[in-house]
Amino acid sequence: MYHETTYRELKERRRRRIVAAVLALLLCAALAVAVVAAERASRQQSAVSVREAVVTAAMQCAAIEGSFPASVAYLENYYGLVVNHDRYMVYYEWLGDNVLPDVRVVPR
Repeated sequence: MYHETTYRELKERRRRRIVAAVLALLLCAALAVAVVAAERASRQQSAVSVREAVVTAAMQCAAIEGSFPASVAYLENYYGLVVNHDRYMVYYEWLGDNVLPDVRVVPR
């Protein structure tokens, strides 16, 4: 038996398709926001890890040599510290031979 599609049925199908498309777009937008937030959190955690590595290397240097180094470059040259300067800006403020330097790491 043949059933002819009515105007009401066509209108209902169109409405369902529009609702499905809007929901799909909202889902994609929510996914994009979640990915950006996760990436930001990962970068911040990586910056914390880099700071901890710099402080640890400075403390190791102080334990071995008796004073804190005056620069990050010294730690990189003599203590094997590796910092990706393209991704992070390291602010290393040397306060004296027997004072732990102020270390701040900012993701670029």
